Amino acid sequence: MVSLDRRTLPSLLSAAGAAFGDSPALCRVADGAVTTAYDYAQLAATTRRFAAALGDMGVKAGERVMILCENRPEWAIAYFGASMAGAVAVPVLVDFTPDQIANVAMHADVVAICASGKTLPKISGIDSSIPVVRLDEMDTDGYGVIEGGIPGRREYPKADDSLRDSLRDSLRGDSLSASDLACIIYTSGTSGNSKGVMLTHGNLVENALATRAVFALRPDDRVLSVMPLAHTLESTMGLITPLLQGCSVHYLDRPPTAPVLASALLLVKPTIMVIVPLIIEKLYRAKVEPKLRDHPLYRFAPTRRLAIRAAGRKLEAAFGGSIRFLGIGGAALSRDVERFLLAARFPYAIGYGLTETAPLVAAAVPGKTRLGSTGRPLDGVEIRIAPPADAEHAGTIRALPIDAEGEIQVRGPNVMTGYYQDPERTAEVFTADGWFRTGDLGAFDSHGLLHVKGRLKAMILGSSGENIYPEEIESALASSGLVEESLVYAAKDGALVAMVVLNEKAKAILGEAKDAVHEASSAAVKETERLLAGLRAATNARLASFSRIARISIHEMPFEKTATLKIKRYLYPTTQAT
Repeated sequence: MVSLDRRTLPSLLSAAGAAFGDSPALCRVADGAVTTAYDYAQLAATTRRFAAALGDMGVKAGERVMILCENRPEWAIAYFGASMAGAVAVPVLVDFTPDQIANVAMHADVVAICASGKTLPKISGIDSSIPVVRLDEMDTDGYGVIEGGIPGRREYPKADDSLRDSLRDSLRGDSLSASDLACIIYTSGTSGNSKGVMLTHGNLVENALATRAVFALRPDDRVLSVMPLAHTLESTMGLITPLLQGCSVHYLDRPPTAPVLASALLLVKPTIMVIVPLIIEKLYRAKVEPKLRDHPLYRFAPTRRLAIRAAGRKLEAAFGGSIRFLGIGGAALSRDVERFLLAARFPYAIGYGLTETAPLVAAAVPGKTRLGSTGRPLDGVEIRIAPPADAEHAGTIRALPIDAEGEIQVRGPNVMTGYYQDPERTAEVFTADGWFRTGDLGAFDSHGLLHVKGRLKAMILGSSGENIYPEEIESALASSGLVEESLVYAAKDGALVAMVVLNEKAKAILGEAKDAVHEASSAAVKETERLLAGLRAATNARLASFSRIARISIHEMPFEKTATLKIKRYLYPTTQAT
């Protein structure tokens, strides 16, 4: 790991460039081959030139530069380059709508946009006087083509060599401190109304440094990036952390669909990956579980563990055969999938965090994970559990004892400074004594491990005062082998209702029933009712009596999700009135 003179992104990248030199830093995966896009020395030098180009365009210290681009090596150059220019990066998810992107540009008052050919159509509603740098057409000097194809868009000439050298020698990023703002991340979240999370250089770098105590990376590690870089889980854990330790980071040239990802895994043979639960859950239920249940060794209890271990080795082979750390975060992992990963001795680890905490708060270690736990707090990060009833206000709160459930509150060098231009919502999420209120419910066990129960706002209060966590019921539904995804809520009468998106297996069963009667008649309807009744009974058998489902309805379309593939519950308000 490099030694840093300051806790800033420019200092980190400069030190990495000097320490790791011609080792591969950022790589491309395209056309069945892996190529090095930039080694460490090239990455540092190109980023400084890009920063100088931003200065040539008139970008000043503290001004905001939007990054709206799919994952690619040049995304990293724009991200670090904005910091080296003394500016503030504003990463935006490419699946935001044009209206959302325009609102972010206006709210953050961006002065430049780093985009690609794929994302240009989404910025047509933004002030045409704002220059757009094409990252997919970046030249070897780190200067992207200034887009002039949009009507009214200004073009900027390249600086001559003498001016470029002068700018490069006096980059404002060289004088930044840990307390300076590094980026503003707008998150759609699961409760609506995007907020601009302000993260400092110290927030990001300290979080990356703290992960080494959890799991140290090595210069020979290969990281495959599959999550959007505009999300802090990927930009911190999948970019900043690996570069700090000399790893090579690999980017796909297209979206990570199942076939593309399967091919890339065998090609790159990654040793490190960070993913969201839905990826491993789909892989397990589609490819692993059906074959496992049919395995003769699995049917016999004394040999079941042998079958699970064999399935685990096949899963490792599907990941390329070299994986030594699969970080899973961003949402809750289904309990049945985690049980398999534990029994198979797969090298996974659960992490817990939020955009507001840069992002990691707690993490487990492969080989030392405990079912349902997200591990211990990172070095330097404090966690306390506060009474849920007191979480409605921002007063000073007394922490609860071991095993007591309450709101998870955090304090440490990774916690944001607040929401951009939003003092009211900033005040709402901090207690009077300076702790960040996560809005998540959890508890510590007797081993000091954190267990996250779900969102405070999503929790349902039972008729006798019981805490009901929809996420736990949804996990039980997912383990049925019939459900792709689900959303549980309390109807007006207090009954628990589950909306489910059926998977292909369930659809095939219903399809066969319809074929048997030649049309979607009452017989087919009854078959659907029987399937849902069986699903409800099997799920309720796994749940406490107060958490049992009263009704199940079929939701035809997948639920809309966040970047970490959590369902946007706030988009389904009518369900509360059922």
